[in-house]
Amino acid sequence: MDEMWSFVESKQHQRWLWHAIDHQTGKVLAYVLATHEDSALKQLQQLLAPFSIQRFYTDSWGAYLRLLDEQHHTVGKANTQRIERKHLTLRTRIKRLARKTICFSKTEKMHDTVIGLFINRHEFGRAG
Repeated sequence: MDEMWSFVESKQHQRWLWHAIDHQTGKVLAYVLATHEDSALKQLQQLLAPFSIQRFYTDSWGAYLRLLDEQHHTVGKANTQRIERKHLTLRTRIKRLARKTICFSKTEKMHDTVIGLFINRHEFGRAG
């Protein structure tokens, strides 16, 4: 699991893509577009519940440490390289996710729609 920063209209209005991938295959299992708060991780956990995941690999951000069971949680960049690579791919393919760009979303709805459509199309093989 990891989260990726972006913004809507201005950098003060942050939006985060929270997503989880299968550690073995690199396939996206679920994602949430939300704020950088514990509630977003809770939403992602609910989406992941049907997968009965036994081990979570994350960085050391506080929400992971607070909400994930220590016995099933491994912290460290060594295990998050694949998901970090997905971040780079997303930033390359979706201009509005680039850190320094003049292309940005003006509304949360449009921002979430563009990113959601891209993920649905390229990760799940469906549009919408």
